Amino acid sequence: MNKLYLYNSLSRKKEEFLPIKTSPQPSPSAGEGVSVGLYTCGPTVYNFAHIGNLRTYIFEDVLKRTLRFNGYKVKHVMNITDVGHLTGDMDMGEDKLEKGAKREGKTAWEVAKFYEQAFLADLEKLNIIMPEFTPRATEYIKEQIALVKTLEEKGFTYKTSDGIYFDTAKFPDYNKLSHLDLETLREGARVEKNDEKKNPTDFALWKFSPAGAKRDMEWDSPWGIGFPGWHIECSAMSQALLGEELDIHCGGIDHINVHHTNEIAQSESATGKKFFNFWMHCAFLNVAGGKKMAKSAENFLTLENALIKKNINPLVYRFACLQTHYRKPMEYSEEAMENAQNGLEHLYNQARNLSSVALEVGKVDKEIFLNSNVYRNFVLAINDDLNTPEALAVVQEMLKSDMDANFKLFALLKFDKVLGLGLGNINSESLPPEVFDLVEARKIARQNKEWEESDHLREEIEALGYAVEDGKGEMRVYKK
Repeated sequence: MNKLYLYNSLSRKKEEFLPIKTSPQPSPSAGEGVSVGLYTCGPTVYNFAHIGNLRTYIFEDVLKRTLRFNGYKVKHVMNITDVGHLTGDMDMGEDKLEKGAKREGKTAWEVAKFYEQAFLADLEKLNIIMPEFTPRATEYIKEQIALVKTLEEKGFTYKTSDGIYFDTAKFPDYNKLSHLDLETLREGARVEKNDEKKNPTDFALWKFSPAGAKRDMEWDSPWGIGFPGWHIECSAMSQALLGEELDIHCGGIDHINVHHTNEIAQSESATGKKFFNFWMHCAFLNVAGGKKMAKSAENFLTLENALIKKNINPLVYRFACLQTHYRKPMEYSEEAMENAQNGLEHLYNQARNLSSVALEVGKVDKEIFLNSNVYRNFVLAINDDLNTPEALAVVQEMLKSDMDANFKLFALLKFDKVLGLGLGNINSESLPPEVFDLVEARKIARQNKEWEESDHLREEIEALGYAVEDGKGEMRVYKK
């Protein structure tokens, strides 16, 4: 069993990943071994996801694929925030869904449904494996109310004129994820001042509906009509769906100081147990000037306007993300996308060339593959905190080598289980039918050592405007 090391934001260091469950043992067949619980913070569905958001979901997909590559069965939960996320993260301002409803002249329910579907479509375009569970916050109101009641019974809450709040002074380890001193956190919380809070870092568990106003989304509770705070949904849903399998929790780095810090405080106060062993966070996508991409800054690009409208394959963006480690800031520019587009097309061409000559991919000995240096180097890269740039380098080094074409294609398709670039869908059938038929005929001729026929077919292929290059076990065919 290969060791997998992941950077844990909680300890601020790489740690060997060991799942909470230890039986059955991880299986060599991906997704058939011990179960791992993975929770990833999903979108607030009041607008389109921007490509900075989508970088985080690509990172989480690579993590999931890597876990499966290492033989684990992943139980993945991603929430859909369709209520409770206010325009100010410190529980001030307007509910983002209500604001979106006013903007578009729809109900909050209609806005949530539209942008949820748009988000899931983006994930599909990026070849992201869908989570096993995508619960909506509005579907878990009872569980959220029950969790708030538990906190109330244990003395962690107090009431103000606008809601029920968590008293952070009663949770001594409040800064254990942020690693910031409490005064720094308090200063950040004062940006949105609420004089009724006991402490600036206290946060809402349940918000009351405004007096004299009827919200689209509101529910009865023991404290009055209202709606849940933003943070409580993730605690309630992860506990309801993952139970004791609280292995890994992911999100963007902007979630560390507030959202994830508050999740830990309320969850551990309610259960008396540790809330998730690993916390992993993706760095920002920056635009010109080093500014992070954000809806609030109105500098955000969607998958549609950044790539699709320009006839760029969305997987170009996935490939670009893989070229930068997830914990490093990534710079977006049209030049960077153009370079990524060229790089991905080159990789696709390499896959096409291999598929045109690799006649016995299914006969590659799996044990030889698993004991090869190529496999070992790929695993060392990807198991070193998802080092995708190094993993891509291993792939390119293999493709440039004189290894057998069958082995190279077999390895490439196995590695793409992690990379998710759709290389299994790229084959020589992308050639025009008349060229493809000649290439297939020439493969058979070469296999049967019919060299005269092979030369004749080569001339026919070249007459159609395609170059043919024969190497060790390979035949490359490409447009002149």
